[in-house]
Order: sequence, then C-alpha cells, then structure tokens
Amino acid sequence: MTDSPSHSFSKPKRHNQWLILIAAFKLAQALLFVVIGVGALKLLHQDIGDLLTAAVEHLRFNPESRFINFVLDKASLIDDRLLRRIGEAVFIYAGLDLIEGIGLYLEKAWAEYLTLAITASFLPLEIFEVCRRLTLVRIGLLGVNALVFFYLLKVVIVRAKIAQGSGESELDG
Repeated sequence: MTDSPSHSFSKPKRHNQWLILIAAFKLAQALLFVVIGVGALKLLHQDIGDLLTAAVEHLRFNPESRFINFVLDKASLIDDRLLRRIGEAVFIYAGLDLIEGIGLYLEKAWAEYLTLAITASFLPLEIFEVCRRLTLVRIGLLGVNALVFFYLLKVVIVRAKIAQGSGESELDG
C-alpha cells in the first residue's frame, strides 16, 4: 500500500534557535574580519603615521597626549609586509567563521565539533587577558565564548547519546 496523506506531509523540523544565534554571531564575526582585511589591504603603500596624524587632527584629539604619541610611534612599525600578514590572517579567520556559521545554520555535526574546538582553543588566552587587565569588553567576550562552548558541548553530548541509542555515527549529518 502507499503512504497515507497524513504521513507524507509531516511537519518540517524546527531549527535549534540557539544554533541559529551562534551561526549569526559567527557570520557577523566573519563580516567584521573581512572588513578588517580589506582595510589592511587598502593601507598598503601608504604612510600609516601620516594617516593617523591626519585623523588625530581631524578628530581634534590632543596631539600632546601620551596615548596619541604612543599610537603614532607604534604606527611607524607597520609596513606593507605586516599589513599583508594581517590581511591574510584575518581573511583566513573570516573563512573559518564563515564555514562555522554556515555549518551551524545547517545544523551539521562537524560544524558543532569545529566550533567547539576553535572556541576551546581561544578560551585560555581570553582568561589570561581578563586576568591581565579586567575590562567589560574582555569579560563580555569571555562570557559569550564560554556560553557558546558549554552550549555546543551539551549539544554534542546529547547528539552522541542519541546516536549511540540509534546505532548511527555521531559525525553523520
């Protein structure tokens, strides 16, 4: 016999809203890194010190400020080779964030493992930075990444238990 109409039109599976939120965060992060990478490449063959000096004057910052002088001194260390490295690094990281975001949106198990591993690899550095200098931004980033890590760990553990019960491989999906 054929399937009855009630079985052929089952309700579509609802997306995990938290995974969608994490995916959106990863995609926004990827966009930010692309913008930073393009900005770094646009600064090639330009004198960074002159650009920053013009910005300081335009924004009417105090040119005698210790902070402004520190930034202008450090700008002299930035050359085209360093800008290319910065651009390459942020484009690679943007690509990883894009892959993570798309995979999480599609609720792929490999994306959960990838995001879990990458997030876990940065947590010790973030904890060190918070201990070194306590700021709201650092605490916020650590908090968000810790929440992402523990939530994805829970998702992965639940998925593994379900896979064990049904006899499937936990990396399927």
